[in-house]
Amino acid sequence: IRRPPRSTRKESSAASDVYKRQIILALIMLGLGLGLKIEDFTRVLKTPKDFFVGFFSQLIILPLVAYLLIIILKTPPEIAIGVMIIAAAPGGVTSNILTKFANGDVALSITLTAIISLISIITVPLIIFTSADLFGITNISQNISMTGIALKMFLVVTVPVVLGMIIRKFAENFVASKTQIFNKLNIVLFIIFFIAAFYEERENFISFFKQAGLVALALNITMMIIAYYLAKSFASGIKQMKCIALECGLQNGTLAIFVSTQIFGTDILYITPTAAYGLTMYITCLLYTSPSPRDVEESRMPSSA
Repeated sequence: IRRPPRSTRKESSAASDVYKRQIILALIMLGLGLGLKIEDFTRVLKTPKDFFVGFFSQLIILPLVAYLLIIILKTPPEIAIGVMIIAAAPGGVTSNILTKFANGDVALSITLTAIISLISIITVPLIIFTSADLFGITNISQNISMTGIALKMFLVVTVPVVLGMIIRKFAENFVASKTQIFNKLNIVLFIIFFIAAFYEERENFISFFKQAGLVALALNITMMIIAYYLAKSFASGIKQMKCIALECGLQNGTLAIFVSTQIFGTDILYITPTAAYGLTMYITCLLYTSPSPRDVEESRMPSSA
């Protein structure tokens, strides 16, 4: 039996990996959609101030802070564009879960995740292609345009979310009773996605992580502090402050990896900041959600009826 040339097998394997990542991301976004209702989108009309503080923090402030840190830390262009990819990504389902653990505004968290995820088909390509021009990145995959990336994101992000909402509409009781299972499944799918993306370049992972770890940690901590105090100045209360800080600290790593591989192919260097950020964001956000002495004291106080 004649085997295909090594290069052909590698190309076939790479194409297969891309399709697998698309399917996993679509399943994750389907899970997000299963947890949403129309009310999650219309809620912004009831509390517009809290929503717009979170929206502005995540969509405008986060990429600007990422860009400033890249300049200050003199980050190499390949790592820099990877940082901008994770900064452009919307929040993930994990932010909703940790907001609940932190006793934050879960409804606001869900609304921010839902709306920013849907408009990410426009904002993510815009931020990334603008950043690529600023950093002088030219090795973008052939036949890839901002419109093409937006269309692919629409198919694997928007369509599954809408489909999930439709399924929930017609199977409300069943879906509502399985919410915890769907959330856990999303986490498992992210882990699978994450491991698959790095397996082929595992020998280079440590050296890449050393290059991206500092800027990823700096971005995560700086942005959570800025978001917290911005919310403290303009949002309604402590629950909203916790929610907005977590939304700006927890990004959708699966989506970031997907976009990176679509634009830059399988070059692991561009995905490294996502890995570094993914590890640091869970550590910092879990520390953030740990109950403070004040929270413990308030939980022991009798509720006023």
